[in-house]
Amino acid sequence: MSKIDGAKEILKKVFGYDEFRLSQEDVIQTILDGKSAFALMPTGGGKSLIFQIPALLLEGVCICVSPLISLMKDQVDALTEAGIAAEFFNSSQKLSEKRNVLSDLKNGSLDILYVAPERLMMDDFLELLSGIKICLFAIDEAHCISTWGHDFRPEYVKLGRLRRLFPDVPFVALTATADIHTRRDIIDRLHLDDAEVFISSFDRPNIRYRVISKYHPIEQLVQFIRHYPNESGIVYALSRAKVEETAAKLVNFGYSAAPYHAGLSSSQRQYVQDEFLKDNVKIIVATVAFGMGIDKSNVRYVVHFDMPANIEGYYQETGRAGRDGLPSEALLLFGYGDVNIARSLIEKSDNSEQIRIKTSKLNLMVAYAENTSCRRRSLLNYFGENPEHDCGNCDNCLDPVATIDATEDARKALSCVYRTGQSYGITYLISVLRGAHTAQISQRGHDQLSVFGIGQNRPELYWQHIFRQLIHHGFLFQDISRYNILTLLETARPLLKGEITFLIPEYREKTFSSKKEKSRKKSPLPAASDSLFDKLRILRKDIAAQAGKPPFVIFSDMSLHDMARKRPVTNEEFLDIYGVGQAKLSKYGREFMDLIRIHCNEEPE
Repeated sequence: MSKIDGAKEILKKVFGYDEFRLSQEDVIQTILDGKSAFALMPTGGGKSLIFQIPALLLEGVCICVSPLISLMKDQVDALTEAGIAAEFFNSSQKLSEKRNVLSDLKNGSLDILYVAPERLMMDDFLELLSGIKICLFAIDEAHCISTWGHDFRPEYVKLGRLRRLFPDVPFVALTATADIHTRRDIIDRLHLDDAEVFISSFDRPNIRYRVISKYHPIEQLVQFIRHYPNESGIVYALSRAKVEETAAKLVNFGYSAAPYHAGLSSSQRQYVQDEFLKDNVKIIVATVAFGMGIDKSNVRYVVHFDMPANIEGYYQETGRAGRDGLPSEALLLFGYGDVNIARSLIEKSDNSEQIRIKTSKLNLMVAYAENTSCRRRSLLNYFGENPEHDCGNCDNCLDPVATIDATEDARKALSCVYRTGQSYGITYLISVLRGAHTAQISQRGHDQLSVFGIGQNRPELYWQHIFRQLIHHGFLFQDISRYNILTLLETARPLLKGEITFLIPEYREKTFSSKKEKSRKKSPLPAASDSLFDKLRILRKDIAAQAGKPPFVIFSDMSLHDMARKRPVTNEEFLDIYGVGQAKLSKYGREFMDLIRIHCNEEPE
């Protein structure tokens, strides 16, 4: 049996999945061949399997660098449920627990060990590892190593020493949120120049993206949550005070909600997080301090009550919805007041370079919120993808604004970029188009160009809309590492020549409105099975409570939906359920199949 065939067997027998997703198989093959890799996959795209499966096939232990204690615990719980020898080593453990882990590490009985970067890079720990057979280093959340990353962590930078200390061990760097600058940083800082690079689609088609103007935020939030009774959700707010206030108001409306922010004690935060993971608290209202370490698969919605500071953070936070692949939703309440607050927070820094980078990223986030065309295309374009079709599952696709032919104005804008030397940002280019007589334009001779003043009949906001649409549709590239200058992409050539038309949503000064909700995508579960699904969910919660584990660790919602649809009553049928491997069949198969038999016998014909 080849190594990749062994990987496929583990995928089915241990994890209960029939086939690999995205680029999983190619990355795993690279690691099994002893090579290093950089893998960028969407949140919920199965990054963990990329190192977990090789860890079961290769001799030695896989060392996984993980930034948060809670994330380590969730992943170790899930691996233990699947029958895998996994542990973590961190400050949350008692001395006796740490000794047991180190003993298991030394005697070779561990497949995977999770450790924080601070602990890993301590001299005594590195010395210990030098005498251990290591099959792989996995750097999870690798964007934390980059100053361009939205969640930069200085302790990650030290990880660059590892390749020199362990030159014969393959490395895999994993992230879900990295633009082109962050990717370069990751590769450079981890010395992965020889690594194979795998970039999967960022698309999460099961998530519906929605942006509405922020008028009466609490009322809007409550109206939205009503669509998800008894489901888990996360609401992000900008400040601790806003978190506390919003959580209290949701409780007054009768919802199971709790606040989470850095101002709470560690024991309070841990309690709230555990209650959320166990489905005892349905809604977490939190600052961005919450969520990075949460592996909860059955979050049905994420709401940004305030404006996110950048698209990377927004993408990662919305990606905490629907990790199980079921239909989920991401709502952003967009207000310019929030933008001003975010801008003022950025400007408090004494690091001018970071101010420039963060301001540029905030401007692109605003452009995303203002966008009137397909949100998914806009989001994916930011990460370097250019999908051919609109998604049909965002607010702008479901409730589109009128389309206009802006071909001539688009050609004017592209010509202005070209004739000024592809060296300027939107504001300057608009000044040239509108014929502004400024000292800069005169000194550069741009008032003598044929494009000078050809757009003076249109307002500045209109031209901003045109340039943003050209960026969103992949005709222009906005380089935030070079002061947001615009450059032409190859796709702009036929538009410049008039060979294609440029149809875009009509410009609206008031972009969004709280229109009547369109029909939502429902769960794939047939309506007749809803009662069985509810019974299965109750059983799962009872078993999880007895084991002291989150319900989603026992079975995901997707697994329960599959059970409710297929109604397995034999071992072979139960193994055909999504996410069910041999270990889970042995542990839970009888209880769940007994429940299914009883339900089927009681169900009227």
